[in-house]
Amino acid sequence: MQTLLTVVAPIFLLIGIGYVAARRRWISEEGLSGMTDFVFRLAMPCLLINGATTPHPNGGLTAFAFFAGCLVTYGLALLLSGGVLRMRLAEGGTFALNAAFGNTAMIGIPLVLAAYGQAGLSQMLAIVGLHSLILLPIGTVVGEIAQNARAPLAAIAKATFVSVLKNPIVMAVLIGLVITLAGIPVPPVARRFLEMTGLAGPPVALFCLGAGLIAFDARRDWPQALFCTVLKLLLMPAMVWLLAWLVGLPPLATAVAVLAAGMPTGANAFFLARRYGAGADSSGATVLLSTILSVATLAVLLAIL
Repeated sequence: MQTLLTVVAPIFLLIGIGYVAARRRWISEEGLSGMTDFVFRLAMPCLLINGATTPHPNGGLTAFAFFAGCLVTYGLALLLSGGVLRMRLAEGGTFALNAAFGNTAMIGIPLVLAAYGQAGLSQMLAIVGLHSLILLPIGTVVGEIAQNARAPLAAIAKATFVSVLKNPIVMAVLIGLVITLAGIPVPPVARRFLEMTGLAGPPVALFCLGAGLIAFDARRDWPQALFCTVLKLLLMPAMVWLLAWLVGLPPLATAVAVLAAGMPTGANAFFLARRYGAGADSSGATVLLSTILSVATLAVLLAIL
């Protein structure tokens, strides 16, 4: 229990401080906007580039187990949204993305780093590096198809491509991949800069996440948000755990993959829903509800793992 408190409590305490700071207006909207830009445009990209250019033992299998379970959850949620909840494709795509897209960067990285150190972080970065690169394009394609049912395929592909490339996280992954594949050595000064700047990302991200939660209201659409939260916090970790067992992942890699699967819904799912005007209120409620409930579910996962 002491270990769980040591790992989980500081993370959610920092989220809570961010929430209180925004609620009490201890920080202005402009200040919060600047901090968020720092995280997503500089700190997190540096962390990802540094991670992408560092060897990840078994990282490929870890990512495979995670994304296989992730895509199964996404597909099941999409089917349930149409067959059970009777949603249109646009809202169904949002519901499915809420059930599969986790907050692997803002909560996942600090949690894994605190629980498993650098060895666990290297496994986590193998997942984070591909997370937005795989799921955001899928969500964008579904959104574009729903919004432009009669649009040419080339137009949908172009809109998806442009939208993904505007994401700093995706660009950081691509830059790191190019450096690694080309065998370009990272100078010590650049490596140190990436490490220093990257380490500033997780704590600032947690504060910004907490501050951003005041924009969401779980009282609206809470039954749907609760259903989606169950899929995200319970079904997806179970699917990833099963796949990790099937492919024979080592204990550390299994633990990181399952924890990554158990992350609450990421705010990018809400931003994508708002962009396409499809289920944004429900998405915001899911972000808030899943973040609150993940305090308990992540503690249980850590205890079991």
